[in-house]
Amino acid sequence: MGRTARSPGFSSRLSVVRHPDAPAPGELLGAHYGECFGCGGEQPHGLHLEARAGDGVSITAEFTVQRAHQGAPGLAHGGVLASALDETLGSLNWLLRTIAVTGRLETDFVRPVPVGTVLYLEAEVTAVADRKIYSTATGRIGGPDGPVAVRADALFIEVKVDHFIDNGRPEEIRAAMNDPDQVRRARAFEVNP
Repeated sequence: MGRTARSPGFSSRLSVVRHPDAPAPGELLGAHYGECFGCGGEQPHGLHLEARAGDGVSITAEFTVQRAHQGAPGLAHGGVLASALDETLGSLNWLLRTIAVTGRLETDFVRPVPVGTVLYLEAEVTAVADRKIYSTATGRIGGPDGPVAVRADALFIEVKVDHFIDNGRPEEIRAAMNDPDQVRRARAFEVNP
């Protein structure tokens, strides 16, 4: 990827360990919550981003820019692109089996992304220090090896599930906690500010 997230002066590669129960490389991660703007299938104007586990603590993801995602005529809105990067980076935490929230997201917009374009994203965790998870992502157009359109560095902070219970709307929290699917129930509280 070429860039690394700012980290506090230690050997980042040595401190990152994929959880033994993480999805296997190539496995589709699926939506962590149906109503999620980034990956949820129940959001009519959402990104419907699909992420797959990669080697180590990395993932690849894709989403197609729709008309509802435009800012300037015919081009993706920068906030939507930042959301795609945030969703991709946040999905990395599933490979660590850690509940974490976005603490910082630094985004570079390199070139415009037209409506109808598939954005190919790849992300990896670059360091873990206590509750801090550093990661980086790149989004390309025209294919997985195409030109870079966007990139980001992020800092996620590990939290307890109480973060969501204390701050979320009670009806959504109850519905997610009562989901009979154990994996969906666990993943519902995966990433949020």
